[in-house]
Amino acid sequence: MTSRTALVRLPNLLSCSRIVLAGGFVVFGSSSARVGIIGAAAATDFLDGWLARRVHATSRWGALLDPIADRVFVLTVVGTFLFAGLLSTPAYFILLLRDLATAVGFLVARMIPWLRPVQFKARIAGKLVTVLQLFTLAAVLELPRAVPVLLGAVGVVSALAVADYTLALWRARSS
Repeated sequence: MTSRTALVRLPNLLSCSRIVLAGGFVVFGSSSARVGIIGAAAATDFLDGWLARRVHATSRWGALLDPIADRVFVLTVVGTFLFAGLLSTPAYFILLLRDLATAVGFLVARMIPWLRPVQFKARIAGKLVTVLQLFTLAAVLELPRAVPVLLGAVGVVSALAVADYTLALWRARSS
């Protein structure tokens, strides 16, 4: 395998690493290990997209894999916190609001045959939600007093992201 081939595969490997990190989050119980895992997930989330664009290694597979890996990681961490009693049920749903709405929107868009297909792309509001989610998850472990404020920010930005994705979808369908 050439170094170019390895470099082209690296973004997808970084995305897949978040699924492994999700498993590690469940296995390791110490707060410091879990904060490190959240940090590693954030770093791989940034690096995979940056590297894919930098070496011109973007692909449909990578564009699908990246958000799936993000959702698996966040869902695993949020579920672990809920199960451990570190998050309430309303906090659980606030943290997953954008993900649930996006999943429903995606399914609806795919199931209604008369809707013209459009390509789903990451948007800045969605990326901001992911950053806020990760900060909130780390705060659950390291700065619990900040969690209510961060949850409010996640809720507001999630609602804005859902509106932004919906508007972008309608604009793409009408053009």
